Amino acid sequence: MSTAGRDPERVARESRGRFAEHIAAFLLVLHGHRILARRHRTPYGEIDIIARRGKRIAFVEVKHRRSRAEAEAALRARQARRVANAAAHWIKQRPAYAEYEQGFDAVFVLPRAWPILVRDAYQPVGTSGPMW
Repeated sequence: MSTAGRDPERVARESRGRFAEHIAAFLLVLHGHRILARRHRTPYGEIDIIARRGKRIAFVEVKHRRSRAEAEAALRARQARRVANAAAHWIKQRPAYAEYEQGFDAVFVLPRAWPILVRDAYQPVGTSGPMW
């Protein structure tokens, strides 16, 4: 796709986001995950990374920010609902994974720092535990 006529700042953000997703996928593999999907689109929205480790499926949100505090602040309840709905759609399309434990993780990619994997960074609406 040509970038002609597109907002240069948006193009730069997309490029940084793709780079962050590559870094996050690499980190997940180092932690023993198998990447099942990247940038998976559903009618409910996109899931950055879907990964499996043992009998656990992780639906991973990737945030590229200047600090961990900024990355944590970028995780919002609306986004959690979107990812939870998209994850339910993904599982429904793949019944073999229905019995797997499901987690909603985050990877924070920060400048000049090792990326941070946060397991169970949030709980979908309607479940126990903190949202973020």
